[in-house]
Amino acid sequence: MLRRTVFPLAFIVAGLGLAAFSLVAHGQDDTTKRGRKFKAPPPTARIEVTILRDVNGKPIENAAVVFHPMVGNKDDGNMELKTNEDGKTVIDVLPLGDTVRLQVIAHGFQTYGEDYKVDKAEMGIEIRMKRPGEQYSIYKPHDLSPVGGKPADPAPAKDATPAKPADPAPSATPSTPPQSN
Repeated sequence: MLRRTVFPLAFIVAGLGLAAFSLVAHGQDDTTKRGRKFKAPPPTARIEVTILRDVNGKPIENAAVVFHPMVGNKDDGNMELKTNEDGKTVIDVLPLGDTVRLQVIAHGFQTYGEDYKVDKAEMGIEIRMKRPGEQYSIYKPHDLSPVGGKPADPAPAKDATPAKPADPAPSATPSTPPQSN
C-alpha cells in the first residue's frame, strides 16, 4: 500500500521540479535586466611590414618594429614586434581609422619613423633601411645632397656684410670759415 501512495507522489514532485526548472530557464531570455552590456570590439586592420636593406633589397632579420597608436596627438603606449628571416612582421590588433606611428630600429641602420593612417583592412608597408651617414657638421663644406631627409637649399647662402658705419654727426658749434687777408 505504501508503494501506491509513494509512486504518484514522486510523479507530482518530478512534475513540479520540471515546471520550476522551465521557469528559471525562461528567465535567462529576459534582456531588460542584464548587468554589463557587451560591446563588440571595433574592426581591426591586418598590417604587414617588410624591412629591407636599401642597397640590395635583402631582408633585415630581427629588426624591432614599434607601433605607437596615436589618440589625438598623444602616444597611447606601444607594441613592439621583431621581423622574421624574411624581414616581415604582421600585426592585426590596430583599429581601422586610427593613426599609428611606426618606428623601426635595426642594428647598423638609421632609425626610421613615420605616421600612417590605418584606413584599409589589409595594408602592406615596405621600408628600406639605410646605413648611417657621416655626422653633419657646419664647419665642413657640403654638396646639395639631402640633409636629414630634406633637400638642401639650392640657393647659395648670402654672406653677411658688416653694417655701414654711421655718418659723423655735425658738431654743435659752427665752424668758422677761413678768413682771407
